[in-house]
Amino acid sequence: MMSNPTKMQILAIGAHPDDIEIGCGATLAKFAAKGHTTYMFIATDGGAGGNAQVRRQEQAQSAAILQVTDIFWGNYVDTEIRIDTPSIMSIETIIHQLKPDMIFVNYPDDTHQDHRHIAANTISATRYIRNVLFYETPTTQNFQPNVFVDIGMTFFEYKLKALRAHSSQINRTNIANLSILQVAESSAHFRGVQARVAYAEAFHSLRLFINI
Repeated sequence: MMSNPTKMQILAIGAHPDDIEIGCGATLAKFAAKGHTTYMFIATDGGAGGNAQVRRQEQAQSAAILQVTDIFWGNYVDTEIRIDTPSIMSIETIIHQLKPDMIFVNYPDDTHQDHRHIAANTISATRYIRNVLFYETPTTQNFQPNVFVDIGMTFFEYKLKALRAHSSQINRTNIANLSILQVAESSAHFRGVQARVAYAEAFHSLRLFINI
């Protein structure tokens, strides 16, 4: 691990287990490898898409692969995240505790209501956070990235390994004969082409400060 004199706190927020991995898993791994501290806040245990206890165990295994320091669980019911004050405050509580320098979260335009709602709650909760980036998942719509991270083969492999940890979800893409690993590879190459590198993760910035 490389030492970093300007160590940052990075928080990734997801509606379900494995959202963060497909959206920004390689970027989190790269931050951790550079000496920054990474955390996850996951709103639901994904019970509507599988066994909740299994999915929590898979999430813990994946977080260890990505060298995430801690996981915070929102304990919301899968498919029932609401846009309301208590939901906003639950995110604000984590923000006050961690004081993150950068936050990643689901993109607001999405066919899954939980993804839309966690994004809306995060937008309100992060109104004083300087760096907020939206990531994409297979259900994201109309995604227009304006920030790219060169993840290279090394961190792309971390992403695949983390996704494999979610073994109950690998083939639950709702696309015939296409696994989440294949989706991840296609996306990494496509965003890489856009960014003029071999492998990339792409983001849309709500806010992004560049210090000069």
